[in-house]
Order: sequence, then C-alpha cells, then structure tokens
Amino acid sequence: MYLLLCIFSSTMAVVALASWAAKQGNGFATDEITGAITGIGDYRRALVQAAAAGLGIVIALLLSCIDYRSLVKVWPVHVALTWGLVLPTLFIRNVAIGPLTIGFNAGDTDNYSWYKLGGFTFQPTELAKISFILTFAMHLNNVRSRINEPKELVKLLLHLLVPIAIIHVQGDDGTAIIYGIIGCSMMFAAGLSWKYIIGAISAAAVAVAAAFAFFSDKIGKGYQWYRILAVIDPENSTGWAPNEATWKNIIYQQQRGEIAIGSGGIFGNGLFSGRYYSVPNAHNDFILSWMGNAIGFVGLCIVLGALLALVIKTFATGARSEDLLGSYICAGIGGALMAQIAVNVGMNLRVLPVIGVTLPFYSAGGSSVLMLYICVGLVLSVYMHNTKSLFG
Repeated sequence: MYLLLCIFSSTMAVVALASWAAKQGNGFATDEITGAITGIGDYRRALVQAAAAGLGIVIALLLSCIDYRSLVKVWPVHVALTWGLVLPTLFIRNVAIGPLTIGFNAGDTDNYSWYKLGGFTFQPTELAKISFILTFAMHLNNVRSRINEPKELVKLLLHLLVPIAIIHVQGDDGTAIIYGIIGCSMMFAAGLSWKYIIGAISAAAVAVAAAFAFFSDKIGKGYQWYRILAVIDPENSTGWAPNEATWKNIIYQQQRGEIAIGSGGIFGNGLFSGRYYSVPNAHNDFILSWMGNAIGFVGLCIVLGALLALVIKTFATGARSEDLLGSYICAGIGGALMAQIAVNVGMNLRVLPVIGVTLPFYSAGGSSVLMLYICVGLVLSVYMHNTKSLFG
C-alpha cells in the first residue's frame, strides 16, 4: 500500500507536468519556419520525472532488502560523501570545470547550492538530508533515556544546528527550515520533555515578536522580508513595499497561484483543455496551483489525501518498529514529508511566504524524486526488517 501510494503520486505528477507542458510550457520544440517538431521541449520535464520515478522505485525495492541498521553503521561513509558534496558550494559559486558547474544558481535568488552537469542539476543537501536522518537517529538511539539531560540535549542541538547553519550560508533557507522540522520531529518521537518544547515555542514567539518590532529592516535578505510582509499585508496598506513595482513583483506569483486554484472550481478545467491562468514556476514550487486549475477541488483532495496517507503510513511504520532506531528514522522521514507538504500548500494558498520548498513527488526535478524514493526505501526497510505483527 505504501509503495502504491508513491506510484500513484508519481503517475499524477507526470500527467500534471505533461499537461503543463502542453498548455503553458513550450510543449514540443518546433522549427520557427516549417513548424516541424525538432525536440521534446518542456515535455522533457515530464519524461525526466517518469524516468526518475521508475529508477527510484527500483532503488526503493533494493533498499527494502537491506537492513537499515547496516546503513546506520556505515555513517562515516555517507556523511563524508554527502557533506563532502555540500561544503564546496559554500565557497565556490558558478565555477565551471568542463561540463560540471559547482555552486550553480538554479533560480533567481542567491541560492548557490546546486551542481550542474550538462543539462542536469543536483542539490546535494537533499542527499545530505538522508544522511542527517540516519546519523541523528543513531545519536538519539545512543542517548535514549538521557535525552532530557541538559548535557545530552546540548549535543543534540549542536548536531541539528550545524547542518542548518551550513545550509543557511548557502542561501537555501527553505531547506534549512525543513531540516529544523525534521530534527524537532525526531526529538519529539524520542521523548523530549514538554517543558523544553513549551519553552522553545515561547522563546521562538518572543524572538519573532521582537524581530518584527525592532529589527525588521535587518532580518534576512530584502526579498525574504518582503515575502513575509506580503502574506501579512497583501494590499501594502502599511506601506511595507518601497514602491508599487516592488509590491507587485513580490505578490505576483502567489496572487496568480490563488487565482489559478480558484478558477478550477469543484472539478477543474481539464488537464489538456480549458482556460488556464499563467503562474510563474507552475511546474515547480507552484505545481499545486496548476493542478488546482486543471483538476479542481475534488482532484486536489485526492492528491493531498494520498500524500497525507503517505505521511500517516510513515509515522505508523515507525510506531510499529520494535527498536527505537527504526522509529526515529521513520519519524524523521515522516517529519520531512509533512513539513514539505504543509509549507508548499501554505505557499500556494498564500498563508505562508514563498521560501522555495517543493511539493514531494509532484514538483519537477529528477534528483528530488530520487531522494524521495531513497527515503521510501528506508521506510520499507524498517517495515520489512523490524516491525511488530499487527495482531501479535
């Protein structure tokens, strides 16, 4: 059932991306004079998504046959490999070595966390995320009942904050937030005391209030601050935007996303026919707005229902694990899925600022899909190698 939910999501993603390519992308590449088809054009995104999902399913099935504990034991290998790929992007930006570009900027922000090889891009922090879940699960498993001792808690927080700081320096604060939610989910599953949880929430609330009141002009980068204010005050009634051009530029994507979702009505305008509203990056971070336009409220309920079922199944697998290590791994993967879905949906509905978080399985990107299926393989490994019987 778990794997079928993943296959359903990937199938819907390929159909949605093909639909987007046909109606809003460039579709097939054609000769300007003759009109003859010369290439696959934007259908390439759908093909890449399909190929990555197919390869990912194979990898997930192979990983399900490997005991997850053996992957934790070789932590020095995957830590060195994954973070060895991440660290160069802190200092090297858009440097080409033959066909390889290190520190590639895949968007129009200051995020240089990518590698580009030929026509393919890869973000190593996605692979490092898997390594982090495995090592953090091992750390939690080692401290076990001592998690609420101040000395052990400080070590855990350092383990969490170091990768977050590295990713922040890269300029990818969206991924940094996801790492933070993963760590918090795993510590909660490990039995972190409510006094620390309530204390952390209270401290965060005070810090946010103080930041808004006294340091608003010094927080983050200019466009990040504007994106937050655009959610709070979309009409710019407080005058947060210095000029009308800045205001319109900041709200444009989310405004178009809202219109696109609303225009889909109950059953949508159809995947390959009907009226569609143009949304920037509708194939990527705003794929939900495209699907809302095409398949409507009912279609989105099915799509999000399948994703919610995946999250629930992930946490349930962790709850049934006979050892804590498996529980923590599933808590981390479930937390990652839950966070990405919630943040992406919030971005599309304009209740959260745009921070560059993709919708799992659906947003275009082959490397992202492969990383997801590696996580799926780990959950399947926990299920196959160490779960309690449902009836005994």
